[in-house]
Amino acid sequence: MQQLALLTERKFWPLFWTQFLGAFNDSFLKNALVIWITYRSVSVLGLDHQMMAVLSSGIFILPYFLFSATAGQLADKYDKAFLVRWIKTIEIGLMGLATMGFLLAGQGNQAGIVLLLVTIFLMGAHSTFFGPIKYSILPQLVGHEARLVGANALVEMATNLAILTGTLLGGVLIALAQGPVVVSLALLGIALLGRLASHFLGATVPAVPDLAVELNPVPPTVRILAFVYPQRAIWLSILGNSWFWLYGSVFLALFPSYGKDTLHAEEHVVTLFLTIFSVGVGIGSILCEKVSFDRLELGLVPFGSIGMTVFGVDLFFAGAPTAGLAGSDQLVSLEQFLALPACWRIMVDLFGLSLFSGLFIVPLYTLMQQRSADSHRSRVIAANNIVNAAFMVTQTLVVMALLHLQFTIPQIFLLLGILNALVAAYIYTLLPEFFLRFCVYLLAHLIYRLKCYSVGKIPREGPAVLVCNHVTFIDWFLIAADVRRPVRFVMDLSYARMPFLRAIFRDAKVIPIASAKRDPEVLERAFERISEELAAGELVCIFPEGRLTDDGKLSEFRPGVERIIERNRVPVVPMALGGLWGSFFSRKGGRALSRFRGLWSRVTLVVGDPVPPEEVSARSLQVIVQELAHQAEDKLRSG
Repeated sequence: MQQLALLTERKFWPLFWTQFLGAFNDSFLKNALVIWITYRSVSVLGLDHQMMAVLSSGIFILPYFLFSATAGQLADKYDKAFLVRWIKTIEIGLMGLATMGFLLAGQGNQAGIVLLLVTIFLMGAHSTFFGPIKYSILPQLVGHEARLVGANALVEMATNLAILTGTLLGGVLIALAQGPVVVSLALLGIALLGRLASHFLGATVPAVPDLAVELNPVPPTVRILAFVYPQRAIWLSILGNSWFWLYGSVFLALFPSYGKDTLHAEEHVVTLFLTIFSVGVGIGSILCEKVSFDRLELGLVPFGSIGMTVFGVDLFFAGAPTAGLAGSDQLVSLEQFLALPACWRIMVDLFGLSLFSGLFIVPLYTLMQQRSADSHRSRVIAANNIVNAAFMVTQTLVVMALLHLQFTIPQIFLLLGILNALVAAYIYTLLPEFFLRFCVYLLAHLIYRLKCYSVGKIPREGPAVLVCNHVTFIDWFLIAADVRRPVRFVMDLSYARMPFLRAIFRDAKVIPIASAKRDPEVLERAFERISEELAAGELVCIFPEGRLTDDGKLSEFRPGVERIIERNRVPVVPMALGGLWGSFFSRKGGRALSRFRGLWSRVTLVVGDPVPPEEVSARSLQVIVQELAHQAEDKLRSG
């Protein structure tokens, strides 16, 4: 895969290994402590081991809520590589504190557990200051969209691989006779390696060098949230991202108790669960680049949320197949667990849940990075971390309350799965772009095999008019599938008002149009809407033929495009679809939709060079689109 080549690039690999080793130490320390607490039934301040395990996660997250705004300011003001080296140096000192805590805890001193909880809080603060740097520096390091999707996929894969390896070693090493000593030495060694990797990061240009950093975190927190909230796509991406971390953190926090108290299984079974979960998210993240065809594909977000719900809910129905497998005072071994066929259902659920989580999260991170201004990107990531933290601290309190109310862990999984469906539906209602991208993705890549050429010629920002030949009723869906910006399609009034599709068209901000003879008022309103959308910097797509082709040939272009450009002096981007004539949605042989044909066929979309407004005419555009249509068919024949 193309993103793996990034690992050899001098600009990228130091960041990859620096963040990998930092995430490793986070999970290594947290899991070693949680396993220690859970399987030795450690109680502090009257809290039992289940409460302590959940509390540990909450303590780690709290600094994100307190310090993220300040962290975002620092990341925008200073050289990010310089900040990373300081942060990794501080990590070495924090691992020294962890060493003291484990040594005291190994001697049975509860002060050691308290010191470890303090260290977890400080490691959370360490990660809080590293987070905005990690994601805001990526566009500077890798550049254009395809590489950014791949870089995000690698970062997510590395994070989950770090969680996996840290979890494995944390659980295994803490169980040794000299576990606290071995864990302490490992923590210090990994921190030193992380500092070494950070040394090779190249200097970056500060985004806003004259930015005033405020030590009081409240004012910048309020300002950055107020800045992000009106930007609907970014804000809802932050909400979706935050829900993902809440969802995943509940499972990670409850796995030890789920393994011991629900399945009555040994630590090795819990380690297996964490391994499956981490591998699944990593594979899902890497798959993102492949199934999104090297571009930001928001259609994967609903796809991911569906899988997260289905597999999360099924964990409840999987029950506790190990009940009665071992004696009342014994725990089920890993071998006994794997020998029971019903237990494989649990592992499939965990893998499916985590795989779809990877498909869910990568597009959201990429969207935040792409649609935030360079001068504010670190602070946007900081805003994301603040909302993440608020969700996860809330999750800690709610889960502790549910446990106090005697909810079982499978019941919490069921509740979480149902809430996931409701949250997803809410977000997709507020921002239909996610759901629409999902629909066009399925159509373009499951019903047809769509390939686009020169889509980069469509402006990444600013207004433009797209013109295309009109072969089928779903031309607009196919264009939407490959144009990564929202497009306002001009559509025949009777089609736009179809009962089943009306709501979708409304959410897509389709512009209904009719002929002057049929409804002059609708025609004038359409031109007004087109002008308003172009003035707002949007893309508008029209089909200048005004009707579907009856013979597969290009009809004469009507002069409406000239009227549009007279009012809004914007470029016109010509396009042509190939391979659709004769398909189920075309009029070949009679009415469209009359017989099943042409499904799973190859389709092409060829984009031409933008035409300046002063050169636009209906006739010249018709000639250009005709040539592009020939090119589209030639590309189909040549494979």
